[in-house]
Amino acid sequence: MTDHKLEIRLIESLDAIAAQDWDACACPEAADGQRPFDPFTTHRFLRALEHSGSVGEGTGWIARHITVWQKDTLIAVAPFYIKLHSQGEYVFDHSWANAYERAGGRYYPKFQGAVPFTPATGRRFLTRPGFEAEGCAAIMQGAVQVTADNNFSSLHFTFCTEEEAIAGKDMGLLHRTGQQFHWVNTGYASFDDFLTGLSSRKRKNIRKERAKAQAFGGEIRTYSGKNIRCEHWDAMWQFYQDTGVRKWGTPYLTRAFFDAAHETLRDDILLIFAERDGMPVAGAMNVMGQDVLFGRYWGCVEDHDSLHFELCYYQAMDHAIACGLSRVEAGAQGEHKLARGYLPTETHSLHWMPDSGFSDAVARYLVEERRAVSEEVEILTAYGPFRKTQVEEHE
Repeated sequence: MTDHKLEIRLIESLDAIAAQDWDACACPEAADGQRPFDPFTTHRFLRALEHSGSVGEGTGWIARHITVWQKDTLIAVAPFYIKLHSQGEYVFDHSWANAYERAGGRYYPKFQGAVPFTPATGRRFLTRPGFEAEGCAAIMQGAVQVTADNNFSSLHFTFCTEEEAIAGKDMGLLHRTGQQFHWVNTGYASFDDFLTGLSSRKRKNIRKERAKAQAFGGEIRTYSGKNIRCEHWDAMWQFYQDTGVRKWGTPYLTRAFFDAAHETLRDDILLIFAERDGMPVAGAMNVMGQDVLFGRYWGCVEDHDSLHFELCYYQAMDHAIACGLSRVEAGAQGEHKLARGYLPTETHSLHWMPDSGFSDAVARYLVEERRAVSEEVEILTAYGPFRKTQVEEHE
């Protein structure tokens, strides 16, 4: 496929592209050694998923990444997968699948532009600086054509940016919104500085929770970069398995992913462990962006009052304040985050269906869903822990 001397190629593995070429599109800001804004679309993260067998044969995530070339120069990329189910996406379309199949259609496979198992907002149209317009247009053209040529039921870009959602809607794609809870750092000098903006009752409750958690009988330690050792991944795998089995039935990541993380992702990772006598009893894994801390996984082998809140939320906020990060994204769902200073934030996705009847039905549904999401964000924000003037500053 060509368009204005551009060539669109699908690749089945990140091994087909040099890391520096992919990252020149995915995270050009990191070329001088800075952290990427979005660590999840880097070559090293997506390759770790592939090499560990977390995606690929037997997982329902079949890589078909879109690459756009101008002669020998890679100008745009997009992580894409042929999906054989709807697990690990966090933008739930099970009702769409059921409706389509009841009408006699086949919903799977579908074509998904996403980072597997990662409900974090980021660019899905990854372009080399200076090629934004033609790169984005080529990715869109390629994705639509692959969907049509292979008789896939649908095309999806999940957890895209709001700017991409607006542009995609202008191109005729369906715009969907959801909501998550994010903590925003408005320039706090300390955790106590953050607490001063809360209502008295919420402030006291958080202080009580932190005191209970830190009295579990050990110490809380953080590890990143070269300070992360192999035994830390052994513990994190145990925590991840425990939580995964309880939440999903089968954990998405393989044990080999944590080995790959040790080899290539340690500089992107912040582990927060609760340890007694040097042995981890609970832990949280975070991924570090240039301006955002992304909370990803948590687990424990012992239950202690409020320790989950301490490791996953309050310690993450402490780290963001100390490092001057703008926010903490604590993952999907969880209204319990609201009382702890994490406010509802809209997320965005784009969708396209070749079947016009199916597309029209989904479009009608999305109009009502967007209205409901907007109302829920407004209501939840009003019930947040901040004093009224503080809430207005966050909006």
